[in-house]
Amino acid sequence: MLRVMKFGGTSLGNPKAIQQVVDLIKRFRTEETVIVISAMAGITDELLRISRKVLEGIKTEEIKNFVGEIKEKHLITAREVISEKYLEIPLIEIEKLCNELEKVLLGVSYLGELTPRSLDYILSFGERLCAPIVSGALNSEGIKSIWLGGYEAGIVTNSEFGNASPIWKETKAKVRRVIKPLLKKYVPVVTGFIAKDKKGRITTLGRGGSDYSASILGAALGADEIWIWTDVDGIMTTDPKLVKGAKTIKLLSYIEAMELAYFGAKVLHPKTIEPAMEKGIPVRVRNTFNPDNEGTLIVREHEKTSEIVKAVSVMKNVVMFNISGAGMIGTPGIVARVFKALADEKVNILMVSQASSEASISFVVAEEYFEKALKTLKREFRNNYIRNIEYRKGGAIISVVGAGMIGTKGVAARVFRAVANAGVNVIMIAQGSSEVNISFVVAQEDAKKAAEALHKEFIEEAYV
Repeated sequence: MLRVMKFGGTSLGNPKAIQQVVDLIKRFRTEETVIVISAMAGITDELLRISRKVLEGIKTEEIKNFVGEIKEKHLITAREVISEKYLEIPLIEIEKLCNELEKVLLGVSYLGELTPRSLDYILSFGERLCAPIVSGALNSEGIKSIWLGGYEAGIVTNSEFGNASPIWKETKAKVRRVIKPLLKKYVPVVTGFIAKDKKGRITTLGRGGSDYSASILGAALGADEIWIWTDVDGIMTTDPKLVKGAKTIKLLSYIEAMELAYFGAKVLHPKTIEPAMEKGIPVRVRNTFNPDNEGTLIVREHEKTSEIVKAVSVMKNVVMFNISGAGMIGTPGIVARVFKALADEKVNILMVSQASSEASISFVVAEEYFEKALKTLKREFRNNYIRNIEYRKGGAIISVVGAGMIGTKGVAARVFRAVANAGVNVIMIAQGSSEVNISFVVAQEDAKKAAEALHKEFIEEAYV
């Protein structure tokens, strides 16, 4: 059996946590095992913060102090979890990487420019510093291990820095060529989140992309299972910070998990499921700190249960745009122009709704894309067709997800009746053709009330 196991940053937060990860690998590894790791908790955020500060202009001494703190944290961790016999090489690697990081940050400071490519390079250091430590700790416990960058393991991507996607043909061939021969002798520790494009430049797969790395490697290798180890007991029925009665979902289909990840469930990177689904590989989400709980299993088939709705997800900080104009009616290509213009500017659209009159179209974007989306629309349609570009900030997308919704009459009525009874106004509605998701937009201050009402209507009663 070949199992890919990914461990997130909170699972690798300190020496004690890393030792627990090593113990879990000893307990759950199979004949062939690949480990994918994130950076230690908080490191990627710190790298992002210092990158922005360097761009604003800080003293060389502050850069040196920052790198010194990062280096000391990793050196101390390495000395605590790696035995003397295996310590020297990881310590040398940490020293080398920190020297390299300092030079890169100084370079950004001197140039006064931080490109997406440079940022990817800087953010890659978190995983690259962590991998030698985890691999060394495994060797110290008698498990032969070797560490590799995601790019050394064979993940080849396009050149969309900050949110790269794998080039599948090359990735599959290279991953098999590199990793397969190692599995007979070693447990490879691979850096998640980072890869390289065809020109050998470091790319990243987007925040939380270590999950995606694990799924890419699992699909390329034809793994039997992919396990995502995190700090919760699996995928929950809703955000436990919003609703106290949230519970762990034991079984989900790929499509249900994808919908939840896309619309705000933060346990999984939204793209994680795609490679596994293509190969039919089960994905299990488990808690590093509660390993006896089997967590959530994600498989191909919809679970046949009496539960109509499995989960309610909430995505905050979104902006709804509404564009309208009599010139849109019967004019071919308007919608295509809208989406193409936004796509060219790398603005991701989360939801779409169009009036049957064709006189208006509404869509939702994350708040971070608001300025870019507004400028793009004004530029594209400054002279014709669209007379009004309106927007509403401070929104939240509520998504009701469940395979039991397929073919079940009256689900939408129950959804909106429950929301209305909670005193929440619905601003925009969309339903996917898969029928496993009904999504709508509410004011952000109403998100908690809406989630509580829907969780009570569909989920709490099902568990009674």
